[in-house]
Amino acid sequence: MSDVLAVLTTTDAAEKAEALARSAVEARVAACAQVSGPVISVYRWEGAVETASEWQVLFKTAAERYEALEEHIRRHHDYDTPEIVATPVVRGGADYLAWVARESAG
Repeated sequence: MSDVLAVLTTTDAAEKAEALARSAVEARVAACAQVSGPVISVYRWEGAVETASEWQVLFKTAAERYEALEEHIRRHHDYDTPEIVATPVVRGGADYLAWVARESAG
């Protein structure tokens, strides 16, 4: 098992997603980030079922940098409760995983 995580968040505008992705890479809390969307999100919020277009940001980071990435997302995100979900990368190209670890080193 590698020590790399894929961390997902969403936001309500492409520009916000790209800014969040860029700022995380610049801060070296993520090696890279991919923006995709729009996606349609359906969720319950404050007692009502909502539907919204959102953009996903998928960050790749070293597991040891997760807390710093989460803090970065929370600081730069405008949602009250942003989605922040981390999934361990269980397999991958050794050279790519080593690159992620190097590029997200604090």
